[in-house]
Amino acid sequence: MHTFSINHIALSVKDVNESIEFYKKVLLLTEIKNTASNSKTRWLSISEGKQLHLIPRPNAEIKTNKAVHFALATATLNTFIKHLDELNVEYSDWLDTPNKDYIRKDGIVQIYFQDPNGYWIEINNDI
Repeated sequence: MHTFSINHIALSVKDVNESIEFYKKVLLLTEIKNTASNSKTRWLSISEGKQLHLIPRPNAEIKTNKAVHFALATATLNTFIKHLDELNVEYSDWLDTPNKDYIRKDGIVQIYFQDPNGYWIEINNDI
């Protein structure tokens, strides 16, 4: 049987510079070297060797909905929500109630917000 772990998330983005700044400011991610190629794709470190790759596609049509998202967990969800408030980043619960968290049946608390390209990001306290 094979076992797997997440290595990276790759997203097509209209403006790679704008996206890099968003992820650095909002998620406090650190940019790391793209060791795969000399392309304009830029990489960010998420944690524990996990990466976010932002691939410039200025002419691509990006369509997504909340069901298509990636989730990150933090033990300091309330502090992160305050950070979003300070940055005026709008967030919602799963049902689209503005500035509200959602408590799942299993007790995990989560919020959702979008990056500049419309990708949905979930932050939860499942840590």
